[in-house]
Amino acid sequence: MSQEMFEKGLEIRREVVGAEYVDRSLAQADDFSRDFQHLVTEYCWGAAWGRDALTRRDRSLLNLVMLGALNRSHEFKLHLRGALRNGCTKDEIQDTLIQLAIYAGIPAGVEAFRLAREVFDAVEAEEGGAA
Repeated sequence: MSQEMFEKGLEIRREVVGAEYVDRSLAQADDFSRDFQHLVTEYCWGAAWGRDALTRRDRSLLNLVMLGALNRSHEFKLHLRGALRNGCTKDEIQDTLIQLAIYAGIPAGVEAFRLAREVFDAVEAEEGGAA
């Protein structure tokens, strides 16, 4: 990988999950976690999200299913906000979470819907309108 891939990843990461979140994560990195933050930015966001065959919307929906199936609530909520930034609709997210529930299990679906409601409510409150 390269500095170029890191820069590409940094741009995409900021656009999808928000510059404030990314900048805070990088600023809070210490000697122990700095290399990991670099790896995440370069590898996940540059090498994977930087590919062209899937849209960001597609990647967002895929991430919601994977993170929901893995029960990674913090990352799920972060990527749900990213999915909204990437233009995913609530209907698309709803169908995605139903698909998750069918293939990963109802408990995973229950938790994903609960987390989604938290994010939708928070986004609605922040925007002063409907999410």
